[in-house]
Amino acid sequence: MEKSSDKIKDLTAARRIVEDWKARGEKVVFTNGCFDILHLGHVDYLEKARALGDRLVLGLNTDASVGRFKGPSRPIQDQHSRARVLSSLQFVDLVVFFDEDTPIQLISTLLPNVLVKGSDYLAENIVGADVVKQAGGEVKTLDFVPGYSTSKIVEKIKKT
Repeated sequence: MEKSSDKIKDLTAARRIVEDWKARGEKVVFTNGCFDILHLGHVDYLEKARALGDRLVLGLNTDASVGRFKGPSRPIQDQHSRARVLSSLQFVDLVVFFDEDTPIQLISTLLPNVLVKGSDYLAENIVGADVVKQAGGEVKTLDFVPGYSTSKIVEKIKKT
């Protein structure tokens, strides 16, 4: 049985794996995020994303990029902890870190068949949408489970 940590790869290894999947005719879905404190909203979103194809690749913000994006008190969980938890989910096939402010390098290198983000984004504004579409892929948005967010969980913890 594959260990969850075996699903965590650098970009070079991820590119080879994704190329192999695509050569076998498998549909590769890509999404990205911080996934700081895993909650029902994350699990529902990732499960729905995986249902759009045969494989799900998750671009995971490094600690440094989360800090730039969410502020100095974040992330709560370090990148290796977040990656191990996410890679243990049966519907996540591959986890790849990115340190940049956006995952454009990951998307441009991996060229997924489907690029997915939450419905809080307009499809045409999703980073990498143009790259994926030019390569013949599609861009989708998914609705979130209302009421779930890491920020809300952090605030609730602070109040108790």
